[in-house]
Amino acid sequence: MKKIAIIMGSDSDLPVAEKAIHTLQAYDVPYEVHVYSAHRTPVEAKEFSETARANGFGAIICLAGMAAHLAGAIAANTTLPVVGVPVKSTNLDGLDALLSTVQMPTGIPVATVAIDGAANAAILCIQMLAIEDKELAAKLTQARAEGAAKVLAKNRAIEQKYR
Repeated sequence: MKKIAIIMGSDSDLPVAEKAIHTLQAYDVPYEVHVYSAHRTPVEAKEFSETARANGFGAIICLAGMAAHLAGAIAANTTLPVVGVPVKSTNLDGLDALLSTVQMPTGIPVATVAIDGAANAAILCIQMLAIEDKELAAKLTQARAEGAAKVLAKNRAIEQKYR
C-alpha cells in the first residue's frame, strides 16, 4: 500500500495534523509526518515533493496557515495528488490560508478541504488509495454505514422526545 505524507508548514500545525494522523491510523494506512516550509525550507520541500512518488507515497497532505503556500509549492513539484488543509490563524481565522490554498493555477491542482479539516484530507487520500485497494474500500464503506447508523439513532431519539 502506498504511504500518505503529512507535511506541516510549522510544528504549530501539529494539533490539526493529528486529526489526519489519527484517521490514517484508524484505517491502517502508512504515513510519514514532516515539517517543511515553502518559505523557510524551499529546497527541502522541493526535494521531498520531487522524490515522493519514488519513495512510495500515493498522496500528500499539506497543512499551513496564513500565506499557506506549502500545498502549492509541493504540488508544483510532483504529479501526486496534493490535499491542502488551511490552518486557522489568529488574524483572519484561516480565511487567508483557505484562499491561498484553493486558488491554484490551471495544471497545478490542490484539492482543498475545510479550514482545520485534516480528518477529511486523510479520508480523501484514503479514498484515492481505495480505488485500487478493495480492503481499504470495504473499510470506507463500513465507516459510512456506522456513521449513518449513528445519525439514525439520534434521529430516533429526537423523534421520541418530541412526539
